Amino acid sequence: MQLALVEMQRRVQGRVPLPWIQIDPEWAAGQQRAGRPLVRFSDIPLEWTDFRLTFRQTADILHRYEALERSDYDAIVAIGRDGNRLEPIVTNWYASTSGVDVDAPARAQTDAPASIDQVLVLALRPFLARCAEALTQRVDIGLWHHGHCPFCGWEPDFAAITPSAERRLICGRCTGQWVFAPLTCPFCANDDRALITSFATRDGRYRVYACDVCRRYLKAYDGRRATRPVMVAVDSIATLPLDAAAIQRGYVG
Repeated sequence: MQLALVEMQRRVQGRVPLPWIQIDPEWAAGQQRAGRPLVRFSDIPLEWTDFRLTFRQTADILHRYEALERSDYDAIVAIGRDGNRLEPIVTNWYASTSGVDVDAPARAQTDAPASIDQVLVLALRPFLARCAEALTQRVDIGLWHHGHCPFCGWEPDFAAITPSAERRLICGRCTGQWVFAPLTCPFCANDDRALITSFATRDGRYRVYACDVCRRYLKAYDGRRATRPVMVAVDSIATLPLDAAAIQRGYVG
């Protein structure tokens, strides 16, 4: 399933143009100080025909590998076929989950199944990744010290340890990266090292950081001994056995 999703997202992202996002430096600095990310919905280079196709293909893959129940799949595909339903759902979902705007509307009630969130995260990734790519080249995010993404506001789902021993979190929605304290939980901000459990693969290439306060965990690629930089698509799949090990210890992703 992971390979199918990565291949589909790669094809889509190759067609998405790099957006030219106008960012006022004072506004960007204010967003960082307030812990609010930078990518507004209007910044996303979303061509709705392409997005509807990506949305349906994502649902197809999840259903094929039994990650979506049939009833949820049917409901989600029906939404994807109706642009009049899909567009406001996506617009409101991003506004209510990104935290970009302090006055963002609350999540609207719809008849969509809860599992649509998983489909939206994966389907938006190729488009949001281009936004993160553009802003990484143009905006200094050195003021950002939060556990959520400085670009889209989502949680990290992977990390990379650099040769200089910095930990860079990698967003699960836009794949943007940012520096974060090595032994602080990005999910609950616990920084008591006695309450952070860490374990690694035998070769030391991959690690897990698990928090004994919130019981969340995060996998990481350890670049201190590596011959290449992190490759999220490859490394997230290579570390699937670590997910099982963390879950067996009572942690959740």
